[in-house]
Amino acid sequence: MKIFNTKQEIKRYLSAQKKENKTIGFVPTMGALHKGHLSLIKKAAKKNELVVVSIFVNPTQFDNNEDLIKYPKSIEIDTHLLESVSCDVLFIPSVKEIYENNISSEKFDFEGLEHQMEGKYRKEHFNGVGTIVKTLFEIVAPNKAYFGQKDFQQLQIIKKMVKKHRLNIKIKGCRIYREEDGLAMSSRNIRLSKEHRAAAPFIYKTLKKVRKNYTPDNITKLTDWVNNQFKKHPLLDLEYFTIAEEKTLETPKSKESNKKNRAFIAVFAGNIRLIDNIRLKND
Repeated sequence: MKIFNTKQEIKRYLSAQKKENKTIGFVPTMGALHKGHLSLIKKAAKKNELVVVSIFVNPTQFDNNEDLIKYPKSIEIDTHLLESVSCDVLFIPSVKEIYENNISSEKFDFEGLEHQMEGKYRKEHFNGVGTIVKTLFEIVAPNKAYFGQKDFQQLQIIKKMVKKHRLNIKIKGCRIYREEDGLAMSSRNIRLSKEHRAAAPFIYKTLKKVRKNYTPDNITKLTDWVNNQFKKHPLLDLEYFTIAEEKTLETPKSKESNKKNRAFIAVFAGNIRLIDNIRLKND
């Protein structure tokens, strides 16, 4: 596995690989890698001749500075993990290498996707995401890029950005990788207290009950039920729950059964914020 820290070095290396007509699969991460990340890398390896992974904790997508400071960092462990799977190139730039002397976000128009769900609570978050992903795409210039569906809104926003900026990159959304008890894998999970870790699978259990009882005409009833479930929970605080159409991320305005809808949720377990979602049946 080759490791690069500068844009110039990795661009030079990848340019030479492209001249040999090698296809590049890219997995951008913020480190603190887990099995979910590794599953993306394995998918990339099946479909591409070269797999590139980046590790960069992006300051412009954090609206909470304390969350940025406490975000788990484990470069040495991550490097060993990547060496154990099919990673060919690791890119670990510094903040200065990416932003030089201007740590700020580009402004994007995601046609309303950025105003839903996460966007209501994290105002500049998606401008930060768009900025770093676009920058990394320009550096790596992959054929395909792989993202987990846990951050489904982010996935849709990246697809929109690629389309609007006419980037020749295929975005691949991959299924949510879960712990045995159903908790969606996240780098934040290691920061959960023992008590909150034991309570956290309640999130996915609730989503599964929503899926079981969902019909297009009972969205309000299900939303009220979820709110009541978390009001009664002693350790988990619901930030939001919503059912939205996958393409627009808006609450369905009609009861059409052919729309693809998902249930989305954000929950605080102590001071750790967890998100999850689930595809709903159409009938």
